[in-house]
Amino acid sequence: MKNGRLPFELDEQVDDSLVTGRAGVPLVAELFRASGAAEVMDKNVHAKTRRRGLKSSEMAESLFALWSAGGERCEDLARLREDAALATLLNHQIPAPNTVRDFLETFHEDDLPLWQAGERASVPSDSQGLAGLSASTRLLIGWSQERTREKTATLDVDASIYESGKRSAKATYEGSCGYQPVIALWAEKDLIVHDEFRDGNVPAGSGNERVIRKALESLPDGLEETYVRGDTALYEHDVLRYLDQAVTGYAISADMSKELRAAVESVPEASWALMAEEADAFREWAEVDFCPDDGDHRKAGPVARRYLAIRIRKRQGSLFADGSDRKHFAVVTNLGWDGAKVLKWHREKAGTVEHAHDVLKNGLAAGAFPSGKFGANAAWFRLSVMLYNLLSALKRETLPGEFWTAKPKRLRFVLLNTVGKVVRHARETLLRLSVEAVRALYAASRVGIHLVPAALPGD
Repeated sequence: MKNGRLPFELDEQVDDSLVTGRAGVPLVAELFRASGAAEVMDKNVHAKTRRRGLKSSEMAESLFALWSAGGERCEDLARLREDAALATLLNHQIPAPNTVRDFLETFHEDDLPLWQAGERASVPSDSQGLAGLSASTRLLIGWSQERTREKTATLDVDASIYESGKRSAKATYEGSCGYQPVIALWAEKDLIVHDEFRDGNVPAGSGNERVIRKALESLPDGLEETYVRGDTALYEHDVLRYLDQAVTGYAISADMSKELRAAVESVPEASWALMAEEADAFREWAEVDFCPDDGDHRKAGPVARRYLAIRIRKRQGSLFADGSDRKHFAVVTNLGWDGAKVLKWHREKAGTVEHAHDVLKNGLAAGAFPSGKFGANAAWFRLSVMLYNLLSALKRETLPGEFWTAKPKRLRFVLLNTVGKVVRHARETLLRLSVEAVRALYAASRVGIHLVPAALPGD
């Protein structure tokens, strides 16, 4: 082997037995069905054209299988269709790429009601099909809540740019073309409870009162506390008023206006408290006496509204790139907690909703838009969100704790893209795995999927 060639040759024959390298992928479809989300999709999503007799849920499962295995584009379905063993485990065929494109385009409707987001930007209302996908998502969220009941829901809301080369994609504020969907993530359960697909030219800081309201409405009953965290895109007075009236706690980054900056810079030195001492800087905070120009005093309304300032001060002799030795930020909140606790809690959203956007873009296929039609791309994105939730529920409700934070890449390596052989025996279809550890994990996951949650007192 001096030339580096390994000691085997490629057989000229192709093994036609039912062997798949994606034996773990059907777990995603099984959870989708067991949760009831597949049935709800079939009741609420009525495709205009159905080929090969596939139901809407089976079309969705085919995309879930493609993305779970690592495929990204509709064209990749052609390779997945060659996997007869996978189709046997799913109990339906994998559709052709063009069939899926036709299915996705049924979600597009012209002349839908629009809401304006600036002079040249608007967002269409959901089509009937997209609303049906949302109903399926809500069912899955309820299924997860029945198993591990959370008393608190912290919604982290954020928009992100998904670049696209489609001719219909609009220019974003960064100059690139694409879309800028916003999602609301339930941090405690790592579930996306609501998404709104938007063109790239829609300002992130618009229409978020509606997004938050729909996200809160999508939460299951029985929660004791709800909170919202966000960046400056949520710093809209409509949002703050709505959350104050709903008595929902929040911490939202505030735009550093000239007036707010002046108020922050006038805080007495003795009022700044140390939050953290970093290698080259001190992170400090202080409460700011500030009243925005809309006349809403911070102590007006059903709860007190406060402004908290953050100061990052460089150590002596060290400067920021702009030549200054300090930077200021601010957060508005209606929480009565200690200011340092509010700011630390607000900062935690970077590890939740920003992580979710990263997984959607880079771990799944949310940004590989298949069409020039807005509704088709919105369906592609919403189905990607649904897969995000399915994988999250699979990890947290059926797998050991070590997998709760696993990204799709690790799930593929450990479980999803495992080799299995489909064997028919005594009128049964059996899946034979070659590694005992994978078999044990697989079996435990199926038990978790079908576990009936214990009733709580009063249920």
